[in-house]
Amino acid sequence: MPSEPSLKKTGLLLLNLGTPLSASPEDVGNYLKEFLADPYVIDIPAPLRWLLVNVLIVPRRKHASAALYKKVWTPEGSPLLVFSKELCAKVRGLCAEQFGNSVVVELGMRYGTPSLDHAVATLMAHGVSSIQVLPLYPQYSLAATETAIDKVREIAAKRKFAGAVSFFPAFYDHELYLNAVTDVSAPHLRKPWDKVLFSFHGLPERQVKKTDKTGQHCLAQATCCDQIVAANANCYRAQSYATARALAAKLGLKDDQYLVGFQSRLGRTPWIQPHSDEFYRKLPSQGVKRLAVISPSFVADCLETLEEIQIRGLEEFRQNGGEDLFLVPSLNGSPVWAETVVKMMTPMLRNAIS
Repeated sequence: MPSEPSLKKTGLLLLNLGTPLSASPEDVGNYLKEFLADPYVIDIPAPLRWLLVNVLIVPRRKHASAALYKKVWTPEGSPLLVFSKELCAKVRGLCAEQFGNSVVVELGMRYGTPSLDHAVATLMAHGVSSIQVLPLYPQYSLAATETAIDKVREIAAKRKFAGAVSFFPAFYDHELYLNAVTDVSAPHLRKPWDKVLFSFHGLPERQVKKTDKTGQHCLAQATCCDQIVAANANCYRAQSYATARALAAKLGLKDDQYLVGFQSRLGRTPWIQPHSDEFYRKLPSQGVKRLAVISPSFVADCLETLEEIQIRGLEEFRQNGGEDLFLVPSLNGSPVWAETVVKMMTPMLRNAIS
């Protein structure tokens, strides 16, 4: 559709991590190669990273990972992609109601399809004069947020996009985001759960330490994440704890009613603690028989929530004496999340088209 010269347009790019094209070992392997080849994800020298990814990791993991993806794959495709498309469609509709044709909404994945390159090209084809990017990662990390920002800037430069490209910051403590998670989670916590676990995606400790410019705060003491200060302002672990504290308050949870854990670790390098899977093994012996799990670092359910928590976590919890482990749904494509996205982005969008 040709652009209207008299109408100032801006693009809203919803950005998520990505997913394999299918649950086949070949497609999963291709996705893993793209993902793990990112120097932000495996931050070691390039020759070693290539050897590790292409010789040691992917040939061994693609079949096992494909089997896991098959457990959560839907007739419509990957849950992450299905929910992301649903969110995009609702945000597009809300923006049309509020901004008319002035805001063009697209979805792009850092890895896989639909690619960020395709999303930027589509926005440019609609004649946008600027692009507002919302990385769908509540907490900041080098391995998710920063690599996505770099990639968008790289694509915009390659395609010679002349307009401004702006990025919405990490929204781990944004009142609208916290309210949306609370609205989605609260109905599921009316049952008498013994504990609530806030399970965040994990990161290697070295990546957390990299965001501490002082080199003397993050992971240097047990209380390093008790509050946000200058040294840990970009610390993923500190932001995760801040999110958990805020959500616990909104959900009416006392300090002894919830825990914080980090999941999805791999390899032998130290990852941030405590580990969620260790809670599944030890909590039943401490009298916790019914556990509700909320995953505030994921805005869409995916392999890490649906397989790692809902399937594998439940099995492990029961094997160790637990009775029920319930995964609270993520924000996904819920109306409240779509409305929240538009509300959060409205100041940037209005400024861009004014």
